[in-house]
Amino acid sequence: MRAQFITAEEIQEIMNVSRSKAYQIVRELNKELKAMGYITIAGKCPIQFFKQKFYGLQIGGDEN
Repeated sequence: MRAQFITAEEIQEIMNVSRSKAYQIVRELNKELKAMGYITIAGKCPIQFFKQKFYGLQIGGDEN
């Protein structure tokens, strides 16, 4: 099964930022999701939402 969430540690590696900055990014993304009515998990963010916000990608269908 493909992972559906990205962790702060993975964001830290991908974006080459400090651990505290990665957690700050996750908190901001989760705050935005919560405002839209979604349930969030501390320290994790949906991969699709992360890609949409940081790469401007609209994810849909089956992606490799």
